[in-house]
Amino acid sequence: MARLLLFGGKGGVGKTTTSTSTAVTLADAGMKVLLVSSDPAHSTSDSLNFQLSSTPIEVEGVPGLWGMELDPEARIGEHIPKLTESITPFLGGESLDMNASEMVLPGLDEAMAFDELLKHLENPDWDVIVFDTAPTGHTLRFLALPEIIEKWADKIIKMHRLTGGIRAMMFGAKDGEKMREELEKFRRRVLHVRRILCDPEVTRFTLVTIPEKMGVNETIRAHASLDEFNLPVTGCVVNRLTPDIDNEFIQTRRKHEKNNVSDLQRALPNVHLHQVELKESDIHGLELLRAMGNELHGEIQIRDGLGPFQIGLGLEINRGTWSEGDDVYLHLPGIDRGDLSLRSESGTVYVGINDREHPVPFDRPAKASKVAAKLDDDVLKLSFPPEE
Repeated sequence: MARLLLFGGKGGVGKTTTSTSTAVTLADAGMKVLLVSSDPAHSTSDSLNFQLSSTPIEVEGVPGLWGMELDPEARIGEHIPKLTESITPFLGGESLDMNASEMVLPGLDEAMAFDELLKHLENPDWDVIVFDTAPTGHTLRFLALPEIIEKWADKIIKMHRLTGGIRAMMFGAKDGEKMREELEKFRRRVLHVRRILCDPEVTRFTLVTIPEKMGVNETIRAHASLDEFNLPVTGCVVNRLTPDIDNEFIQTRRKHEKNNVSDLQRALPNVHLHQVELKESDIHGLELLRAMGNELHGEIQIRDGLGPFQIGLGLEINRGTWSEGDDVYLHLPGIDRGDLSLRSESGTVYVGINDREHPVPFDRPAKASKVAAKLDDDVLKLSFPPEE
């Protein structure tokens, strides 16, 4: 399983620049990185000067880096037919003529983004997934979604039973149960993603802000809200600090900004704080992103093995997969034995993680029945038979 690094904050504070520069730097250090954005602005492509799509695509000029920009509304559109089918009986058999944007629970678009992210997160082929989230309020709506789904379902079913007349008396229980089952399936998936987001062995959240009073106050509130859900917030980047220049106006502004940063440090004493001065130009393109990444993380040393490796900003990463002779090691934090399976087909061995299968990288054909598997302390060791 990949290590998930989330970057969040309100719009316009340099969140995309911070996350993208981190992804480029990690790929340059030899990690296999997937950069994902769910920000509706789709500014990650602009930052890289490279057009991303809704599926992973290798970024030109950065070996080891893939990127994608999620389209949550398109994913909602895929689920609308099934949901409307279960709701139709509540409307006396009339079909719903609604598009995805008109039928959205608060947090549903974020849920689609995180659900798509989960497919890649459980793929041991990735070492690190860097996620440029939508503004923090979107993430908080997603975290509250399971409870919203429960209330929403209860209200719809209650309304149906009160207003459905004879049809409700004859078929209400059956229709209501179908509706509840569909929503419960989705609620369980959301809860599963939320558990992963709150697991510090998998996820680290870095807040991004600017040294203005409103930005600092917003960040303190966001931290408090994320803390209520036990999301592991370990770092905070303060972008666009006024440089130290011998000018009265500049010095006065810098003094106010430093006071704001001090307020932030006092409010978040256990968060690693990093300050980045305002640059001469906007940061976009690989050269400037690499310079930014070096400022944030310094020189990253990646050794042999799964890790962990320290990379700055209070962050820690692992490799997803490591091979050594006839042994393949998979880093799978938070995964139980019951969540795993192993099979082979045409000489390729597949490991199943939560019902999703992934090919195990090995340089020769093998049968799963001949592979010894051992899960120990978040590491799955697969010992292949020696070459004959």
